[in-house]
Formats: sequence, structure tokens, C-alpha cells
Amino acid sequence: MSRIAGLVQTGTILDRIIAHKRDEVAAAQAQVPLADLQAQLSNLPSPRDFRVALQREQIALIAEVKHASPSKGVLIEDFEPVALARFYAEHGTAAISILTDEQFFQGHLDHLRAIREVVELPLLRKDFTIDPYQLYEARAAGADAILLIVAALEDALLADLHGLATELGLAALVEVHSAAEMARALALPAPLIGINNRNLHDFSVDLGITRGLAQHVPPSVTLVGESGIRTADDVRALGRVDAILVGETIVRATDRTAVMQALSSVPSTRQEVL
Repeated sequence: MSRIAGLVQTGTILDRIIAHKRDEVAAAQAQVPLADLQAQLSNLPSPRDFRVALQREQIALIAEVKHASPSKGVLIEDFEPVALARFYAEHGTAAISILTDEQFFQGHLDHLRAIREVVELPLLRKDFTIDPYQLYEARAAGADAILLIVAALEDALLADLHGLATELGLAALVEVHSAAEMARALALPAPLIGINNRNLHDFSVDLGITRGLAQHVPPSVTLVGESGIRTADDVRALGRVDAILVGETIVRATDRTAVMQALSSVPSTRQEVL
């Protein structure tokens, strides 16, 4: 278990990312104290409802603004996050995910701030959330949702962060990869769960992870399939999901419009309305 209170040693690249994230959060707090961030929130409009945005006749697409990743390196040289987000908004995405991790994904919180200025859709701050400060930071930057990775967080910290997100009006996408992690997410209880098909030990992808875990989730929970999704057939292979989160496939596509249309074409099998 964790050497640091609340955090779990996973034996994967997550450990390196989280170790750096601790230093990053400390530096951010030194520059902008928590009290200053909290003061900014009183002047902000209410967050958009991320979860409701995923209610569609088709499985909803969350398109991701993504520059690089540890497994694939730089995905696109001519990276223009605002232009990419505008394109997503104009081509039917339900919501937008924005990677803000600098060290490992070459993202930035400024990308989120700039996109918030020009896009009305719900925005997910995709980062490695380990500290309450990051939730205030996300809210101040214009995010409507944040990511909580179950594998990296002990139960108490997971529950605290999930509860604070709710207090701030932020949706929390609670990410899992195994049955044990799914049980922990459901115990929160988390109404919005992402199933990551990528094994962080070897970066392999298995779409069957989502299909298998989704079978044990009540229909009242909104499910998001993540990683390795390239085609409409891949979407159908996931089984009962409400949404998919796709970055690399769209960013690298020569015809992004066609790819987005295909990924957004699969009918939803939702049995229960939120």
C-alpha cells in the first residue's frame, strides 16, 4: 500500500506520475494559495452538467485534447488545443476531455482555461488528482468534471476527493480497470465510472475489460469506455456503455470528421434514464 498517506504504490508508471504530481501541486500552492483559489470560485457560473450531457440516443463521444502520452510519445506536432476543441464542438462531441498534465502528457492547465473561453460544452480536466487543491484549481480554470483514478488512491482519500468534487459542483469520472476497483467505485457510490481498457503494467489494451466489468454495474450508473477505441465496431464491442472517451484515434486521424461520425454512430443500449 502507500508510502504516502492516501496514495497507493501500483508498481506501474502511475507511481512516477504521482510522485511528480505531488511536487507539482506543492509548487502550484506556493504560487497561488488555496484561499486565493477559493475566493475566485464565488464569481464563477455554475458548472455544466457533465453526466447529463452524456445522455444521447447514440453512445456519447467525449473527444480528448491530447498532445502526447508516455506510451506513444508526441501524437501530433502541430498541436493547437483551442482549434482542436473548437473542431470537436462543431462536429458533435458531447463533452471534451483536456489533458492538463505537463510532465508526461505535454498538456497544461492554460489549455483548459483557453478552451473554456470559446467552448460551451462540459469540460473534463484529465489529470492525476491526488489533492483537494487540484479540485479548486480545476473549478477555477473552468472545468465541469475531474478524474479520480481508483488504482492510485486509498479509500479514504478517494471518498474525500469524490465528496469535495460533489460539493464544488464538479462531476467525478471515477476510473477503474479491475473488478476490485469497480467494487470500490460502486461503494462510494460513484454515479459516473470510466473503465480503462489499458493495462498500465505493459500498456496493452483489451476492450473486453469494459465489456466484462460493465455487466456487473447497475444501469443507474453512467459508464464511460476508455482507451483503445478506434472504430464503430470497437464501440459495439464494449457492451453496455453510455459514452466513450477517445483521444489518440481522433488526434492522429487524417479525416477527423469521418472518425468522429463513425464513433458517434452506435445506438445507446441504456435501460434507464438518469
